[in-house]
Amino acid sequence: MKQWLNQHAQALQLVLKRMLSNKLSTLMMFCVMGVALCLPGILYVIVDNLNRLAGDVQGEPQISLFLKLDIQQDTIKTLDEQLSKHPDIKTYKFVSKDEAWRQLQLTSGTANIANNIEKNPLPDAYFVSPKNIDPDTIERLQKEMQAWRGVEIAQADANWIKRLYSLLELGEKAIWSLVILLGFALVAIIGNTIRLQIMTQREEIEVSKLIGATDSFIRRPFLYAGALYGLGGGLTALILLLGIVSLFNYSIADIAELYASDFHLALPTLIVTLSMIASAIGLGWIGSYTAVGRSLSQFNAH
Repeated sequence: MKQWLNQHAQALQLVLKRMLSNKLSTLMMFCVMGVALCLPGILYVIVDNLNRLAGDVQGEPQISLFLKLDIQQDTIKTLDEQLSKHPDIKTYKFVSKDEAWRQLQLTSGTANIANNIEKNPLPDAYFVSPKNIDPDTIERLQKEMQAWRGVEIAQADANWIKRLYSLLELGEKAIWSLVILLGFALVAIIGNTIRLQIMTQREEIEVSKLIGATDSFIRRPFLYAGALYGLGGGLTALILLLGIVSLFNYSIADIAELYASDFHLALPTLIVTLSMIASAIGLGWIGSYTAVGRSLSQFNAH
C-alpha cells in the first residue's frame, strides 16, 4: 500500500514540476477551460434566478370563481369551506356582488356606465391564489373548481406564467446543450494537449517500456495532468463566474432600488459549485485517458 501511494505521490510531483516549469502554457490552459466552463455557468445563474423571481413575483396568477347569479347563501358557505380546506390553495378572497358594484361606481373609467344601469349585473366572486404556480397545477385547479356547485365560470389568468415557464424550460435545454458541446470541446482540447506532451516525451516513454514499465505506470502522470488541468479550469471558471455576477449585481442593485426591491443575482449553491469543479476534473481525466490510450496503442503496435 505504501509503495502504491509513493508511486502516485511521485507522479503527482512530476506533473506539478512540469506545470510550474511551463507556467504560461498552464495558465493559458486554465483560462481556456475556465472561459468554456463559465459560459454554461452564467446561463445557469440567469435561469436559476429567473426561477426564483417567478416564485417571488407579486401579482401571482389567480383563479377567479364567478358564482351563479341565483346562488344561495348556504352554497356560498359550502364553497367557503371547500376553499379553506383545499391543500393546494394559499389564499382566497370573497368579493360580494354589492361590493363589486360599489367599486365599479367609484371607478372613474366605469362610473358613467354603471350609473346608466339600473340593476346590478355583477355576480359574487372568489379570487383564489394557489400555492403552486406551475401551469399544470393551475389548470387542474381550474377544471376542478369549474365543477363545484354554484360556480358559473372558473377563470385562470395564468397565460403569462405559462409563457415564463416555457422560456425557463428553453433556457434549461440551452444549458444542457451548451454543457454537452463544450464538454466535447474540452475533452478534445485536453486530449490534444496531452498528446503533444506524449510526443515530446516519446523517447523517455520508449525507454521506460524497454526497462519494463507498465502502461498504467506510464499513463499515471498524464492522467494527473489532465485532472489538474480540469481542477485549474474549474477554479478559474468559478472565479470568473463570481466576478461577473458581482459586476452585474452592482447594476441590478441600482435598478432594484428604483422599484423598492432587494432583488439580486444569487450565486450558485455549494452543491452546484462542487459539481462544476468535479465535472471539470472528470472532463480533464477523460481527455487525458483517451489521448494516452491511443498513444500507448501506437507504441505497443510498434
